[in-house]
Amino acid sequence: MKARRRLLALMGSTGSVALLSACAGGGSSDTTSTPTPSATSTPTPTPTPTPTSTPTGSCVAHPTETNGPYPADGSNRANGAVANVLIDSGIVRSDIRDSFGSASGTAAGVEMRLKISLQNVNNNCAPLEGYAIYVWHCTATGTYSVYEVADQNYLRGVLETDANGEVEFTTIFPGCYSGRYPHIHFEVYSSLSTATHYNNRLLVSQMALPASECSYVYNIASGTYGNSGANFTRTSVSSDNVFGDNSSEQIEAQTIVLTGDTTDGYDGTVTVGLSV
Repeated sequence: MKARRRLLALMGSTGSVALLSACAGGGSSDTTSTPTPSATSTPTPTPTPTPTSTPTGSCVAHPTETNGPYPADGSNRANGAVANVLIDSGIVRSDIRDSFGSASGTAAGVEMRLKISLQNVNNNCAPLEGYAIYVWHCTATGTYSVYEVADQNYLRGVLETDANGEVEFTTIFPGCYSGRYPHIHFEVYSSLSTATHYNNRLLVSQMALPASECSYVYNIASGTYGNSGANFTRTSVSSDNVFGDNSSEQIEAQTIVLTGDTTDGYDGTVTVGLSV
């Protein structure tokens, strides 16, 4: 009886060991399941917006200046009659060296091609298209057509600005008369149709010639320019009764930039700032 109990006990012990071994075998697997990471989506970069370009031009409003005693714009009289070339057929022209209409004659002097750019100072210097610009200036010896040279109307002309706000005149290098620094007069009108009388003008002002070119031209071409050289030695921009009270910025803007020589002529450029 005792032997049977020992046998059963031994069998129970062996079964327990077997059971434990079975459990241990199931839990000792060396294969560990590693989770596959989910794919991370790469965000599509947001395009950087292209900035809209903003005009950054720099232009200076031209100051109002006197139209002087010889404008022929309907504001005064010459030789007993109202002087107004703006209403004459033929005034709209690019080459102003010759007289037009019933007058005949050519102004002597060194050729100058003058390009004027008209810009709106209130709109980032945008070009002003369709405006009219009237220019006039003295002869090589310092006299004015219509007035002092009554039978001529040369060195006067009107042009309409193009899509770039530009006009280009062919004229001569102006002379220098006593009491004034070398200059060119001009008036701006809103259109050709309004460029008929000084009352319609938007701006009246003047341009200055650079001093170095004045000295050179008056010396080299002294036979044509008469007393211009001597008159020029007695004047300056700062002492001039028109330009003298302007700021340095204004004078710089009013001064024509020139390239060229007395043989092939000069090319001049100037930007006129207008507040519209």
